[in-house]
Amino acid sequence: MGEKHLAVVVLAAGEGTRMRSKTPKVMHELAGLPLLGHVLATATSLGASHVIPVIRHKRELLTEYINAYFPTSNIAHQDEIPGTGRAVECGLAQLPADFDGAVVVTSGDVPLLDVPTIEALLDAHLAGDFAATILTSFADDPSGYGRIVRKADGSFVQIVEHRDATDEQLEIAEINAGIYVFDAAKLRAALQKVGSHNAQGEKYLTDVASLLLADGDSVQALAIADNWLVAGINDRVQLSEVAAELNQRICEAWQMAGVTIQDPASTWIDITVQLGEDVTLLPGTHLKGFSSIGEGATVGPEVVLIDSQVGERATVVKSHVTASKIGAGASVGPFSYLRPGTDLGADGKIGTFVETKNAKIGAGSKVPHLSYVGDAEIGEGSNIGAGTIFANYDGVAKHSSKIGSHVRTGSHNVFVAPITIGDGAYTAAGTVVRRSVAPGELAMNVAPQRNLADWVISKRPGTQAAEAAQKAKN
Repeated sequence: MGEKHLAVVVLAAGEGTRMRSKTPKVMHELAGLPLLGHVLATATSLGASHVIPVIRHKRELLTEYINAYFPTSNIAHQDEIPGTGRAVECGLAQLPADFDGAVVVTSGDVPLLDVPTIEALLDAHLAGDFAATILTSFADDPSGYGRIVRKADGSFVQIVEHRDATDEQLEIAEINAGIYVFDAAKLRAALQKVGSHNAQGEKYLTDVASLLLADGDSVQALAIADNWLVAGINDRVQLSEVAAELNQRICEAWQMAGVTIQDPASTWIDITVQLGEDVTLLPGTHLKGFSSIGEGATVGPEVVLIDSQVGERATVVKSHVTASKIGAGASVGPFSYLRPGTDLGADGKIGTFVETKNAKIGAGSKVPHLSYVGDAEIGEGSNIGAGTIFANYDGVAKHSSKIGSHVRTGSHNVFVAPITIGDGAYTAAGTVVRRSVAPGELAMNVAPQRNLADWVISKRPGTQAAEAAQKAKN
């Protein structure tokens, strides 16, 4: 079907009260995207000339999101008249008056529905010249869903909502999946006849099918083989169930693409993440946002990576990394905290109990353990001693420090920004560096050590320390 003959209407006007949340249901996240984001991404990928999300509840929030990430969409606003039929009417009003193609209707809370499924539905719809094609599924527990009523020969009769169904109809296991393809002109005409004389007092889209049949048009209902593709989300239990299913599929896809995932059950990967071949993910790894991992890198166990890049052959162990870059062959962790703006060069190291923020660390440089590096630039091949603190805040403003290449800093240093330490310089253990250090210099605080004889024996009599000291002297 040509692009100009296809429109997609996405129903996203509901409040989603069963989520018990101030956030609209369709804005709850799943694998890195809001539910609505998944649906609009699929709709856009179909190449339709018109993608129309219909919104109402928290419309400002939804409008901001749609305009930011799906700017080609044409937003429709549902008015005070309730029901899916009215929502589709509002969506159709955004189409050109002469639009005569097919209209796909889907829901903003059905995130796993994919392009191949919709394309197959469209092909079946067009092949038989149907006025409407309805996607269905079979449920172990169909409670709450509209039932698909068929004749003895299997042909479609109608959709009956749960509250309007007879006892016999409630026994039907085939349910309406809420996904449709309509002929645009016939859909417009039928919606004008739909009333709200039902248990909910709403204008049902499902009534369109019966009206089309009554006018002599053809309607078909096709059952889907994979129920997860049409799984709707109405509460947080269903959200977690669909999240687990989607994550399993994401993990399987990456495994087939050459990624080793030791424990898919404890490994969570957002749909926006990119992985290279021969990446190894160890248990407890969470990859979120627009993160990427280069070929041959190992991440985990117990790593959270958010909007960060890990280079080829790098390793990240038991660490939390946000908006940072880790160069090829570099190592991070265990127990490291990389905050936004960290850039670790190739073959560099950020080690145990190290926190970094807005820190550029050059190739081959190391911050091995027990340090804080904030608002700093470190050159190549330098080593930062254990327990070093970059004191970047003076109580009013933050300042930067610059450490040159091949610098060796002693343990338990404090660098009071702003300072510069030149290439090849050394700093002695325990030094508080308040003034810049020229290349090749040794910085140290001159404070002679004093040892007071017998201080413990005289000042702490009766203690184990005093007794041990006295015994050693004797």
